[in-house]
Amino acid sequence: MSQEYKNPVDTADYKGKYAFVSLGCPKNTVDSERMMGLLKLDGYELIAEPAKSDFVIINTCGFIERARQESFSAIDEMLELKRNGQTKGVIVSGCLAERQKEQLLIDRPDIDSLVGVFGREEITRIADRLVGDLEEQRAVFQPAPIRALPDEDRLQITPPHFAYLKISEGCDRLCTFCAIPKMRGKHATKPIEQIIAEATQLAETGVKELIIVAQDTTYYGMDLYGEPRLKQLLKELDKIEGLRWIRLMYFYPMYIDDELLEIIGGAKRILPYIDMPLQHSDDTMLRRMSRRINHLDAEKLIHRMRDIIPNLTLRTTFITGFPGETEQQFQNLSDFVVRHQFERMGVFTYSFEPDTPAAKLPNQLDEATKNSRRDRLMAVQQEVAFEFNNRQVGRTMDVIIDNSVPNQPGAWVGRATFDAPDVDGCVFVTESGQSLKPGDIIPVEIVQGHGYDLVGVAI
Repeated sequence: MSQEYKNPVDTADYKGKYAFVSLGCPKNTVDSERMMGLLKLDGYELIAEPAKSDFVIINTCGFIERARQESFSAIDEMLELKRNGQTKGVIVSGCLAERQKEQLLIDRPDIDSLVGVFGREEITRIADRLVGDLEEQRAVFQPAPIRALPDEDRLQITPPHFAYLKISEGCDRLCTFCAIPKMRGKHATKPIEQIIAEATQLAETGVKELIIVAQDTTYYGMDLYGEPRLKQLLKELDKIEGLRWIRLMYFYPMYIDDELLEIIGGAKRILPYIDMPLQHSDDTMLRRMSRRINHLDAEKLIHRMRDIIPNLTLRTTFITGFPGETEQQFQNLSDFVVRHQFERMGVFTYSFEPDTPAAKLPNQLDEATKNSRRDRLMAVQQEVAFEFNNRQVGRTMDVIIDNSVPNQPGAWVGRATFDAPDVDGCVFVTESGQSLKPGDIIPVEIVQGHGYDLVGVAI
């Protein structure tokens, strides 16, 4: 992403031009926006074309093999520009840098600097050294902070009307398939007053939809306050004028009580939308994953969530092909999906990660089996999702407009309350004379289901 958007950051004396490639999850997006905000404050100009820049920054993802390959491809593309004299330097930051550290410099010696996840606040110093041809240590890695790093003064790379807000960093969960704690450290809470200040700043710049992210949202506050404080945080966020929608992502199925659900269900701005990755439903698989929940407790929690929050959209994700998964265990998962009719769902195949406990488990499955089970589970979910969309036909609902359809006057792409950016569906909206613009939240009558998407008419 190398786009430029209106932002609240004041510029200093001009120092040079840079391009930015941001990969990975929304948490990484926040890190990217913070680095770009710091660079703007220091006098650097963001441009869209890497070949015309003084340097390029690639904020990488290192979560699973597919994401790493995407990161390597982006790095190699930018290094080729450097070799051709089209940019002066290449800086690699983020999770892949944190995970592989100096090995990246050994494998790709043309990289000018590595910046670990928690070294991002040093980005202006690194840029100054690169532009000034000054020699210094090429790798900057900082220990995980006791408290989450600040994220104010960001330069948004999302459209201006929605933004991600990170409420904590790191994770204390020890899921056997996951390397995130190795890259992002233990859970570190951002204080409530700091989050409110950041959310208020975003609202003042025109953000209408605030998307709450963390590695483990429901664990928020445990390290700082000695107890989960998500309830108190949500009450304060719900008061911020200017915000219209607040969307909740990355719930772990612990520390969710009735009071929290009642706060969500009765809030003015918090959407009836919860993203809660469950990963599996079979008890043996859940134990091998170290998920600290069984299928009966998960089912009870789902029923409570639906009972307390009216019109809840529940999004989840599952992993197929985890080591030792039998056909019967997969069938248990498939039956679970049918039983609970998740409005939104994603499926990933198990990714073998050499530095995780799951890599040492016996009975690793072949890729064909993993993929086949993923496809079969998505086929089950497709029926659920299409039926959900068919039930929306004839309803009138609020839709936030994201962008226009190129070369089609009066046609727009938006999202309903049950659609998060990038991971869910969208609503194609036609209008006549309303003069819509991105960020508008308007009533739309749904006239047709279109696969995973909807078609509607602006009222």
